[in-house]
Amino acid sequence: MRTTTSNGIAVMTKDTKDRRIKQRYPASCLKVQLRERSFFGRSKAPTAVTCLDLNRYGMAVLCPRPIDAGVRLSLDFDGKYINESRVSARVVRCQRFQTGYRLSLQFSYCLEQKSYSRAVDNALSRIEAFYNRYAS
Repeated sequence: MRTTTSNGIAVMTKDTKDRRIKQRYPASCLKVQLRERSFFGRSKAPTAVTCLDLNRYGMAVLCPRPIDAGVRLSLDFDGKYINESRVSARVVRCQRFQTGYRLSLQFSYCLEQKSYSRAVDNALSRIEAFYNRYAS
């Protein structure tokens, strides 16, 4: 979903090839705060973002500022029946979108075997199932 305009800004368009393993579900009412993880495990100030969609492997958020691809994040989720903190993710892509930037995120627990956490997998599966039912 990308086209570059003459001034170098990426704009959302429909790609014919989708790299996702599983369908994402709309989740605009899910409150998400992200923190960039810096050196020595310290985090920067939190940024409130708008969740666009999600599944148990990743999500898309609308962020007020750009964040470079590859940056590691810590996410806090808050919603009806949902309260999950310090979920690790990394930015896969950042594109200009509407009034901010669309960040494509991939959850770290499914990137490497050493990062796998059954607790995080179960928590994200519950969140995904909730929004799957909500979308239906």
